Amino acid sequence: MEATVGMEIDGNKGHFFVQADGKQEALMTFVFAGEKQIIIDHTEVNPGNNGKGYGKKMVLAAVDFARENGIKILPLCPFAKSVFDKTPEIKDVL
Repeated sequence: MEATVGMEIDGNKGHFFVQADGKQEALMTFVFAGEKQIIIDHTEVNPGNNGKGYGKKMVLAAVDFARENGIKILPLCPFAKSVFDKTPEIKDVL
């Protein structure tokens, strides 16, 4: 089954998630810092899913969201920061 990435926003905070086989397998939370920036503050992947790329899929979904909405990302989460450090083509949203 293909893993899909979704997003939910509730007020000034939200999260991206990965769903596979009808079950949430990963979560990345963020908060809005004003209208033009989100802060990614936490990423977690369920046990047994390491190495499947779920974390990176969520970071890339956040990049797409930022580009579509003209906002910037501040990756305070160490995992998200490492994805930005290793992926030069997404640094335009920093």
